[in-house]
Amino acid sequence: MEIAMYQVPRFRRGFRFQWEPAQESYVLLYPEGMVKLNASAGAILDKLDGQRSLADIVASLEQQFPDAGPLEKDVSDFLQEALQQHWIELS
Repeated sequence: MEIAMYQVPRFRRGFRFQWEPAQESYVLLYPEGMVKLNASAGAILDKLDGQRSLADIVASLEQQFPDAGPLEKDVSDFLQEALQQHWIELS
């Protein structure tokens, strides 16, 4: 299932996203463990608030990182992977 631009991704219950100073990176905590995220993944997941659509997230990231060029495919691909990993859900 491909994520549509109007859909709103949010973290699944039990998952917590936070900056972890000891790891010097964003991490995703869940009951069974932790995922250390790279900078790009952290920037994308930092935009998930349960209110913003995929289109809103892409627009915000393109404004934050203007030299990166179009980000729709990269953001969509990453969130698709996050959905398959059961980190997020859609509304």
